[in-house]
Amino acid sequence: MKLLGSFSDPRAVQGAVDYLKTLGIDSQLHSEDGRNVSVWVNDRDWQRADTVWQEFLANPYHEKYSKASWQVGATDSGLQYHSAKLNLLQRFFHLNWFIQSIVIISLLVYGSYYYFTPAEVFNALKFDTNLPLSWITPTFMHFGAIHLLFNLSWWLYLGNQIVQRTDFVILITVFTVSALLSNWAQFLLVDENFGGLSGVVYAQMGFCWVLPQLNKDQQPILSTPIIGFMLLWMILGFADVLFISMANWAHLFGLLSGMSLAVLAQRLSGKGT
Repeated sequence: MKLLGSFSDPRAVQGAVDYLKTLGIDSQLHSEDGRNVSVWVNDRDWQRADTVWQEFLANPYHEKYSKASWQVGATDSGLQYHSAKLNLLQRFFHLNWFIQSIVIISLLVYGSYYYFTPAEVFNALKFDTNLPLSWITPTFMHFGAIHLLFNLSWWLYLGNQIVQRTDFVILITVFTVSALLSNWAQFLLVDENFGGLSGVVYAQMGFCWVLPQLNKDQQPILSTPIIGFMLLWMILGFADVLFISMANWAHLFGLLSGMSLAVLAQRLSGKGT
């Protein structure tokens, strides 16, 4: 199945799906929050369905969609509310393998603090210009449960959004490029005493912020208040007025790399504006 698009009115989307059905195109509906609904179709039907979807986005409340619903006359909307049907563990196992891998590695590293000392783990994984693998490994170190849960929560949500709207190869690229750039930036501009997935999370945020701007038919992934909060948090970090020490340059270079990759991905795909 391939993602056709998403819309914030479940009833309107149901009309579009019913209209697709009258054209012989089967589809599936999914919703994570009961408001934003995504439509998935078979790969072979995507091109034909995309034409219909663009017409729907231009006029989602055209009478032909309500007529199609009456014509189809289905009592089951087929709308799957993932949050209601799946518990957290099941939802995790439904995610892409790369998203799962980063979570598992981060948890194992954090758990190793209780087998080894935190200092031993840090010294083994900290940034070292002579060890190329260590250009990535600080990404998996977190220095507290809140730090870990905050980053992993964003990684799961934004990673899944990137996979659904683009491809998991794009997510791997975002992770690798942002981890390398943010870690190198933090090391060169400060020192090697840092760790965490935050640089990658800011890259994900930048990617998910810019991508819908380049695809006017896509619903925004992040709301304006959330983007504003994350940017403000980064600014406060640079101002050094927070009660915690943050890898500010890693955040900034992560954000910029994610935004740049969104533009590059869009140009390579030949879609959008």
